[in-house]
Amino acid sequence: MKELKEKLIDIKNRIAEAINVLGLDKKEIELDFLEEGSLKSNFWDDTENAQDITKKINNIKQIVAPWRKMEKEATELIELLENTEKEDEIFLEIENKSKELEKELKEHETETYYSGKYDQENAILSIYSGAGGVDAQDWSEMLLTMYLKYTEKHNLTATIIHSTPGAEAGIKGATIEISGAFAYGQLKSERGVHRLVRISPYDSDKARHTSFSLVEVIPEIEKTDISIPESDLKIDTYRASGHGGQSVNTTDSAVRITHIPTGTVVTCQNERSQIQNRAKAMKVLKSRLQILTDSEREKELKIIKGENMTAEWGSQIRSYVIHPYQMVKDHRNNTETSDTSGVLDGNLDIFIEAYLKTPIEEK
Repeated sequence: MKELKEKLIDIKNRIAEAINVLGLDKKEIELDFLEEGSLKSNFWDDTENAQDITKKINNIKQIVAPWRKMEKEATELIELLENTEKEDEIFLEIENKSKELEKELKEHETETYYSGKYDQENAILSIYSGAGGVDAQDWSEMLLTMYLKYTEKHNLTATIIHSTPGAEAGIKGATIEISGAFAYGQLKSERGVHRLVRISPYDSDKARHTSFSLVEVIPEIEKTDISIPESDLKIDTYRASGHGGQSVNTTDSAVRITHIPTGTVVTCQNERSQIQNRAKAMKVLKSRLQILTDSEREKELKIIKGENMTAEWGSQIRSYVIHPYQMVKDHRNNTETSDTSGVLDGNLDIFIEAYLKTPIEEK
């Protein structure tokens, strides 16, 4: 009896500590404010802004709801236990419920590692084909599929906002917008060079090939102080291909924006109109520039965006070996698994959790 009560009190204290670390009290105040605004009669007059706010409301609810549910259950179980004798039938039920609650808590405690400045924001993930020719372009598409499957498994919403097909196969590059609870916190571990070793399906001699792709992950920053003069922008439009609807191939709807002072390039082709693509591209550009502004110190830049690197030998953060053996290994913390097919199917938790638990100075 005493042991079970101490266990439940410990669970409740861990929940309270996590709620404090995640700043959920402030989140709920923000949620009330946003929901109150969404009830105004003119809320949907600005559709894009309304959609952003609705997305923000859903994200906050996703973060807050599980913790408040666990907090309530822990309190109720403690109160119920205090009015129960060990011989009562309900004691066994309380014991089983406490085990279920502890299991649920362990599944969510990883979220306490999402304490970075942007960890609770949406993410913008870009993939760039590196050394390896057509194999690298095919590898880039495999990575894109891997991340799309990961987002599906974790109830995140992924939207491809730009994709450039390879000449023979795969993709030269792609950018996806990922929204949901802790999207950036989950995926920031993926920034860097990813290396694939396999028998090339594009080599008639069936030789072993090594391919590289670069993954960049930045947070999508909703509100920024960034003001960009029109003279600092070079804007190109062209005919989109792939995602975006039937009319996307018949008009010059795709937009490429180059920020001349920094050389930052952003492309968007997912939306149906040029105006929508330009708005989306500007949003991504401002997020990128805000990161640069926030990251004046080299250490902060390394943490938020990752070091500048090229997708080639010696710079990989993770290797995926399909031949002559099966192994995926993260070189930053030596986490590894032989389940290569599972990883490529989006099962990245082992690597993401290991990264989150790695001290900042070792990342």
